[in-house]
Amino acid sequence: MPAAARNRVVYFLIAPAVLILALTSLYPAVYSLVLSFFNWNWGNRFDFIGLANYIDLFSSAEFWQVLYQTFLFAVAATSLELVLGIGLAVVVDRLQFGASVIRTLLLTPLMVSGIIVALMSKIVLDPMLGIVNYALGLLGLPPSPFFGATSTAMATVIMVDAWWQTAFVFIIVLAGLQSLPQEPIEAARVDGAGSLQTFFRVKLPMLRPVLFTVLIFRTIDTLKVFDIIFGTTGGGPQIATEVMQTMAYRKAFSFLQMSEAMTVMVIFSVIVLAISLIYMRLEERMEAD
Repeated sequence: MPAAARNRVVYFLIAPAVLILALTSLYPAVYSLVLSFFNWNWGNRFDFIGLANYIDLFSSAEFWQVLYQTFLFAVAATSLELVLGIGLAVVVDRLQFGASVIRTLLLTPLMVSGIIVALMSKIVLDPMLGIVNYALGLLGLPPSPFFGATSTAMATVIMVDAWWQTAFVFIIVLAGLQSLPQEPIEAARVDGAGSLQTFFRVKLPMLRPVLFTVLIFRTIDTLKVFDIIFGTTGGGPQIATEVMQTMAYRKAFSFLQMSEAMTVMVIFSVIVLAISLIYMRLEERMEAD
C-alpha cells in the first residue's frame, strides 16, 4: 500500500477517537473558559465582565488558602502512599509463602469506590460511636475528633486517602520489582552487598522509571481529589479541608455562581497542565541521562 493511502487509513481510523475527545474534553474546556469571562448565575443574568472573576479570586484570601490546602493534600498523600507502597512491595516481594493471599488482601481497598471509603471512614472514626475512639479509650488515650476539628481534619482525610490508594502504588512497584533483571542483583550479592545496599544502590535506580510514572499518576489524582473530601467533611469544618474541586462544586451548586466556579476550574486546569508538562520534561531528562 502506498504511503499516502496508508496515512489516509490511519487518519480515518483515529478520526472517531479524536472527535469524541474533542466533544467530551476540548469543547467543555473552551466553553468553561468563555463562561469565566461572564457573570452567570444559572438564570437570566449573563453579563460580560472580562477578567473580573479572576481578579476577585486572586484577591481572595479564601482562594489562596484553598489552593494551599489542595497542594498540601496532594504532596502529603502522594508522599505517604509512595513510602508505604514501596515498603509493602519490598516486604511482599521477599515473602516465600502466602504472597498471593497477602497481595489480594492489600488490593481490597482499590475495589471500593471513593464515596464508600468516605462513608466507611466516617463510621469508623466517629467521635462517639467509632471503633477507633473506642480502642483509644481502652488504651487509656483521649478520644480524637478526627473529621470534626480544624486541627485534625486534613490529616485524617490524608490518612483515609492513603489507606485507599496505597494499594495502587504497591501493586505497580511490586510488578516493577518482580520484572527487574536478576544479573545486576546477583552481581551485587556476589560483591558482598547486603539487602539494604542491594535495594538502594541496584534495585531502586532500576525502578526509577516505574516510580516516576506512579508519582505522576498519584500527584495528578490527588490534586483532583473530590469524593473523599466531599464524602467525609464536605470541605469543613469551616474550610479546613476545602480543595479546588469542592470549592468549584460549592460555588456552582450551593451558591449558583456558575461563572466563578468555571473560573476556579480554569485556573486549576492550567495548574494541573503546567505540573504535567514539568513532569514530562523531567521524564525526558531522565531518559536522556
